[in-house]
Amino acid sequence: MPPSTTPTLRQQRLGSELRRLREHSGLTSTAAADLLGLKQAQVSSIEAGRYAVSADRVRTFARTYSCADPALIEALAEMTGGRTRGWWDEYREYLPAGLADLAELEHHATELRVALSLHIPALLQTTDHARAMLREAVPPFLPYELEHRLSYRIKRQEILNRSAPLPYTALLHEAALRMQYGGADVARDQLAHLLERSEQDNITIRVIPFTSPHFPGNGQSFDYAVGPTPQLDTVQLDTHHGGCEFLDTEAQLAKYRTVLDRMENCALEPAESRKFIEHIMQSH
Repeated sequence: MPPSTTPTLRQQRLGSELRRLREHSGLTSTAAADLLGLKQAQVSSIEAGRYAVSADRVRTFARTYSCADPALIEALAEMTGGRTRGWWDEYREYLPAGLADLAELEHHATELRVALSLHIPALLQTTDHARAMLREAVPPFLPYELEHRLSYRIKRQEILNRSAPLPYTALLHEAALRMQYGGADVARDQLAHLLERSEQDNITIRVIPFTSPHFPGNGQSFDYAVGPTPQLDTVQLDTHHGGCEFLDTEAQLAKYRTVLDRMENCALEPAESRKFIEHIMQSH
């Protein structure tokens, strides 16, 4: 298959997982190339995500690397082939690459868990709330840039309404609920939207009140995308320059899973959270 000069996050992840399997087997890239009948440069290009591979070849790599995890092997095989264009590719010309990769990550996730301390999750924002937040960007977006960002953000929300809705859990600190982006009316409508969304079977919203004696994670906001196997989970962090940072090492994933579990332990139950949101909405 032809090489890709601009691999997507998904292609890079497949390559990095193949590299991890090789390193775990104790093989150098040169030794692996000899066993696979490839050149060392080809193995390096595949591991960098620059060269697409077939599902059968991935299985051959896994067998050569003595991988004994059938679920992981088949999950990796599902990630193969050339780039499949999604709606997010239409935005790659206008947005940082990480944002398009984020939409692709969400599309392929089996579940999403998010934690936010000062913002409403992008997938649960109203159009007016999202526009008000985007207007706070530094430097400010030009009008057409703002509209591209806005349409992209709203388009991402479709994964919560598809025929097989994505399980979604949002852990929100009370501070995020009290921020009045766009003014009191916009904030009130946003809270009403959260209440409406929380009634969906696939969406769980839980609030951590100011009175909670614990706040794991020190207020850091992040998204945790659950993959088809635990090894293929991904953490996404926002960056100060408007892009995304993706984490996927075993230690990083374990850390953020623990943070989420601890946050859930100190959050209100869903029914209590709805009452809490209603109380804040009535105060606006």
